[in-house]
Amino acid sequence: MQRSTGPLDGVQASLLSLATAVPPHLLTQADASRIARDVFSPRYPDFDRLARVFASTGIATRHLVQPMDWYLEQRGWGERTESYLAGACDLFVDAAQNALTAAGLTGADVDTVVSVSSTGIATPSLEARAAGRVGFRPDVERVPVFGLGCAGGVQGLAIADRLARARPGSVVLLVAVEICSAAFRLDKLTKANIVATALFGDGAAAAVVRVGEEGIARIEGAGEHLWSDTLGIMGWNIDEIGFGVVFDREIPPFARDNVGPAIDGILTRIGVERDSIDRFVCHPGGSKVVTALEQTLHLEQGALDHERAVLSGHGNMSAPTVLFVLDRVLKAGMPGRAVMTALGPGFTCGCLSLARPALARAA
Repeated sequence: MQRSTGPLDGVQASLLSLATAVPPHLLTQADASRIARDVFSPRYPDFDRLARVFASTGIATRHLVQPMDWYLEQRGWGERTESYLAGACDLFVDAAQNALTAAGLTGADVDTVVSVSSTGIATPSLEARAAGRVGFRPDVERVPVFGLGCAGGVQGLAIADRLARARPGSVVLLVAVEICSAAFRLDKLTKANIVATALFGDGAAAAVVRVGEEGIARIEGAGEHLWSDTLGIMGWNIDEIGFGVVFDREIPPFARDNVGPAIDGILTRIGVERDSIDRFVCHPGGSKVVTALEQTLHLEQGALDHERAVLSGHGNMSAPTVLFVLDRVLKAGMPGRAVMTALGPGFTCGCLSLARPALARAA
């Protein structure tokens, strides 16, 4: 199943700014490995074999909304939700205000806000809870998005693009916030849970999108590919304690065998030639996934250096992670054309093409 969108009557939206935010508590992977051994090895005989994942993820540090000791006590839905709401709102405000300031705007200038988050339940949703602190107008239009997981950064930007093009001149703010640490579980003695404790971090990213300004990049088009009968590859199992992570061990080989052709199909539909791409900007789900993406996209080994750097410094933060990678790419100098990709539950692949303004005009 495939879907794609391109410019309406030649109208293109611009990415005006991008900002990231992380919570205050830093966790080193060495400490995470030591703590996990203390917690799991007495109850899980296979822990020593699985413990290698802490060294093989490519992660050095992560940021969490709570100090590590908080996660070492049994927590139910209520406490986990309180932690999610507090941490997510703080990160939402930080990322949103920084992105708006970079664009020369304030919260009162925002016409539509797209909030992407899949690691907690918030009703009222995050943008409503943060509205007063950011300064949104009473007539701001709210688009909360749940369930896209790691694909939310790319697909959220695609949604923001469509909304901006639908009403040229309006200011659309995208904020992707994930508190992945809410899924740290002491009671789940499974491989997937051990991997989650070795992989997940918390963070947020925000972007401002608008038609009619040059910005730092033009959004050329976006698309998505959904594979049928793949619900068990990635997602959440929900029980009385909270979210329990679903990870299939076959994610890297699935990505290697399937993602390249899916992206080629999306690029064809949005009119972007494969040879014209100067850089792919990928969600680094883990070190093995990054390697698989280099293989399926026919890139040189090590080409996804920014992806590995973000993974090393922040871990997998789900939806915002690919925007952290894009932030590094932009700071290094916007390529002529960059294509963002991310995989998420469904199982799905999102893809979005960005072009330097001068290239977009020439095209």
